[in-house]
Amino acid sequence: MPVSLRSSTCISRASVCRRFQRTDLASECSGSLSFPSRPHNLSFKSLDITRQVQLCRTSAMANAKSGIEEIGVDISLSPRVNSVKPSKTVAITDQATALVQAGVPVIRLAAGEPDFDTPTPIAEAGINAIREGYTRYTPNAGTQELRTAICHKLREENGLTYTPDQILVSNGAKQSILQALLAVCSPGDEVIIPAPFWVSYPEMARLADATPVVLPTQISGNFLLDPKLLQSKLSDKSRLLILCSPSNPTGSVYSKELLEEIAEIVAKHPRLLVLSDEIYEHIIYSPATHTSFASLPGMWERTLTVNGFSKAFAMTGWRLGYLAGPKHFVSACNKIQSQFTSGASSISQKAGVAALGLGYAGGEAVSNMVKAFRERRDFLIKSFGEMRGVKMSEPQGAFYLFIDLSSYYGAKAEGFGTIENSESLCRYLLDVAQVALVPGDAFGDDSCVRISYAASLATLKAAVERIKKALAPLGSAAPV
Repeated sequence: MPVSLRSSTCISRASVCRRFQRTDLASECSGSLSFPSRPHNLSFKSLDITRQVQLCRTSAMANAKSGIEEIGVDISLSPRVNSVKPSKTVAITDQATALVQAGVPVIRLAAGEPDFDTPTPIAEAGINAIREGYTRYTPNAGTQELRTAICHKLREENGLTYTPDQILVSNGAKQSILQALLAVCSPGDEVIIPAPFWVSYPEMARLADATPVVLPTQISGNFLLDPKLLQSKLSDKSRLLILCSPSNPTGSVYSKELLEEIAEIVAKHPRLLVLSDEIYEHIIYSPATHTSFASLPGMWERTLTVNGFSKAFAMTGWRLGYLAGPKHFVSACNKIQSQFTSGASSISQKAGVAALGLGYAGGEAVSNMVKAFRERRDFLIKSFGEMRGVKMSEPQGAFYLFIDLSSYYGAKAEGFGTIENSESLCRYLLDVAQVALVPGDAFGDDSCVRISYAASLATLKAAVERIKKALAPLGSAAPV
């Protein structure tokens, strides 16, 4: 069995050092410290602990000979860091990648990353920036050229009027969201987050010393926030409401009518701001349409709009996003960024200008990608719709299917054990079907798993066949 960090045979580095720094070194070295009899099963953490023990023993022996008393190092971490959970999406993606590199034919449907190459005009703009020596620092808030282009985009596509000093360009939309939370939240404030949610929202709230307040939604209601529930949960502590449309992980899209209902509630709470995450706005399937929350009456003044280039323009690795909002808030985020990362890559910003120059909503390049995503979505809906005990809400945007497979919970899999929840189901599918998905508990809904269909149709067909084959022996443990 691998050594567990919580096992009685394991000790922290600090405690190991303390044990081996005593004068009765010989008796300690002959103590009860033990390791598994099958070293080939040791985990990376176990091997790291073994190395730490050896280093501490060597250090203690050297210090004993020299007569120098070793002073232990405080290796504690801040409560802020200890309160944050690591991203399961990143962890599963890394695990699947490691398996592929080891020769295991895993189909990776965990990461939210388009499988398309960055459109050629965008890539060429980045290449030309390098060739022309455009490789120095830019203004912290972003180049005037890019911020002006973003203002034009927001006016033409979203009906929003901003000036360049109300735009902050960052190293990805993720950074924009975190900086917004840090800028507006104080200890004790509450951040309202509809679930299912993007995995980072609650953790970012904790990093800002705020309290995440999760409001559940129902698959029968297309995972959309109920305004009545929102109204019942707001208080004087409510500082920020996070909305994501189209949604990660559900693909749900908020209609203008529903957003107007939410806006009426928001307007009654002077402290309440809204962060509108619109990173998937162009990946949307007709007849669904996108509405920017800041475009609603009275909402411009209290909305922080976040967007970027990663998803629609297949520019994940370029790390480019932006925040738009009232100057007071944007300036605060700009101040944080000046002490954090400084401005975004000069090369990426040139590419961003080219992306916004492709035409309305990304032009033909983005339209072709959306067409392919829709075809893949339709295939998955049809394929899983044929299975017993499966519940789905048809995505209206993004490239995710958040599918309810909880009817398989409680089933026993030969050689694996009992499928207890979304995490064990995903582990089972990774082990047996060699398909990497993300458990729904990472998104605040343990009944579901997330499938990213940012993969070719051929890949998705192979994945569905593997999943169906793996689930077939389980039957459906729960009544349908």
